[in-house]
Amino acid sequence: MTLSELRYLVALADLRHFGHAAERCHITQSTLSTQLRKLEDFLGITLFERTSRAVTVTPIGESIVIRARRIIEEVDQIADLARQDEGLLSNSLKIGIIPTLGPYILPLFLDALHRAHPLLRLVLHEDLTVNLIDALADHEVDVLLLALPTDLHGLQALPLFVEPFWVAFPAGDPLGERPTIVERDLAHRKLLLLAEGHCLREQALSVCGQQSGRDRSSPDVLRANSLETICAMVAAGLGCTLIPELAVPRLAAPGSGVEARPFECLGANRQIGLLWRTAFPGSEDLMSLGQFIQERLPSGVQRSDLPKPSGHKPGVYKAGGARSRAHVV
Repeated sequence: MTLSELRYLVALADLRHFGHAAERCHITQSTLSTQLRKLEDFLGITLFERTSRAVTVTPIGESIVIRARRIIEEVDQIADLARQDEGLLSNSLKIGIIPTLGPYILPLFLDALHRAHPLLRLVLHEDLTVNLIDALADHEVDVLLLALPTDLHGLQALPLFVEPFWVAFPAGDPLGERPTIVERDLAHRKLLLLAEGHCLREQALSVCGQQSGRDRSSPDVLRANSLETICAMVAAGLGCTLIPELAVPRLAAPGSGVEARPFECLGANRQIGLLWRTAFPGSEDLMSLGQFIQERLPSGVQRSDLPKPSGHKPGVYKAGGARSRAHVV
């Protein structure tokens, strides 16, 4: 059993296509097939079910793929550690990010990060929180940038800032005459929410349901799959919604048909930060990344106090295997 065979195994498990997996591994399709047959013969098991129409990982194959990912990560980190003298943020880094944050925070720091750290190679995965935490546990990503969970352990967290929620409503609505919105202002209005699985949906229901009695079955609760779609519904006069503060300049821009005001309500915010496995050897890089992001936030954002570099560690949470589509930036 060789490291190359494990890389071929993971590639085919990810892509479920011999041609695409061979292309990723920079080998021919016949070589990939031959090497994986050798691996199966060595282990005495079937890793993949092959048909003319699909490639499927067997149950025992899934368990082996998880361990192969960890082995590959450890080996890759040996090379990364050997390059530490090139400076912080000089290696590859796989970052998971939630859809309600990525489009609004990435433009604030991504270009500057590339210019400041040209050796850094980022791979971004955008997915729902539950899938990203599974991907982190399966070593498919290195770190997450998301609304920090409170019921997890076994992971290290670095809080970066607290992001308040704003109320978005149709342009010209009487709510626009108020400097802030309180919960009773929304009691008899239709609330537009993201679909199941988005953490922002659960947070909005938690905040707006405290006095109004709204729940998932309420006829006044409509659903969509992105904040952009929800705000298009708001502009059409279908209801109101909650949006995170960083999204306000884009989603409630002049001429968008949407206005927004701060929401004065207990718990109407989320804490954004980095989350990673305790055993990940690049904690110093992640601290540096967190500081880099924090320094480029808008001036009005409530920043969290970062740990001092004296070996003090950030808060600890726990972890939870799913896959998300990735692209290289």
